Amino acid sequence: MPEEPSENISGGPGGGGRDVVFDAATPETATRAEVVVDRLGDLYWRKAYGGQGGFECLVRTILSQNTSDKASQPAHDELMNQYGGSNLAESLASADRAELVEAIRSAGLYNQKSKLIIGVAEEVLADFGSEANFDRYVREADPSTVRGRLLEMKGVGPKTADCVLLFAGGRGGVFPVDTHVHRISRRIGLAPADADHEGVRAALERDVPADKCGFGHTAMIQFGREYCTARKPACLEGPEACPMDDVCERVGVNPETRDVVDPAETVADD
Repeated sequence: MPEEPSENISGGPGGGGRDVVFDAATPETATRAEVVVDRLGDLYWRKAYGGQGGFECLVRTILSQNTSDKASQPAHDELMNQYGGSNLAESLASADRAELVEAIRSAGLYNQKSKLIIGVAEEVLADFGSEANFDRYVREADPSTVRGRLLEMKGVGPKTADCVLLFAGGRGGVFPVDTHVHRISRRIGLAPADADHEGVRAALERDVPADKCGFGHTAMIQFGREYCTARKPACLEGPEACPMDDVCERVGVNPETRDVVDPAETVADD
């Protein structure tokens, strides 16, 4: 898999959103999850999200599925160069599939993704009348209704739907769960060790204040790239190597033996 960029494309100075100041939680009243998210905000960035076009965000997130930022960003840029403008949905709905495949080839799974992108474009136009109406629906309709409708679209899973709600809708209380968030939340002990992606999402959205979920998501991804990698988390080099050591349960990680397993395996061994 290609090496990731140094910063999450949704997070750093050029990653969208606006820098904001959030009050740090008091340890006496905060959940562990809020303490962790506050610490992540100290390490990286604190941002509020929203304002992206709903349909463009949907397409961008489909492109990012099962690949890296380094691979999906050029694909998104080329797609926008060829099909972007005021009528992106219309352009993609009528796109020649072979040409679209070439535009998004760097994102991988290009045959599947091209079919999905044309399909969601056709569905958005058929059901909402225009891209603008869809964008308005994402911003203004009840979040649970929007999420349910997005999940009805072929190729749209929970993480994709939640990214659209967060980055386009600007909805508080939405904590998208990708592979980094899934791994880290269970490893730190913020969610049950055997929780699936939806179980992790439920735990985080329950325990993290709504206005901190967005930057918690983007900063946790960055932490997963920089410190808490799947196979060689920083804590293997000693407690001083990881800035989250004092708030982490290290589920599935044994620094003494240097064994690292998926947290779910610790449940199976009980």
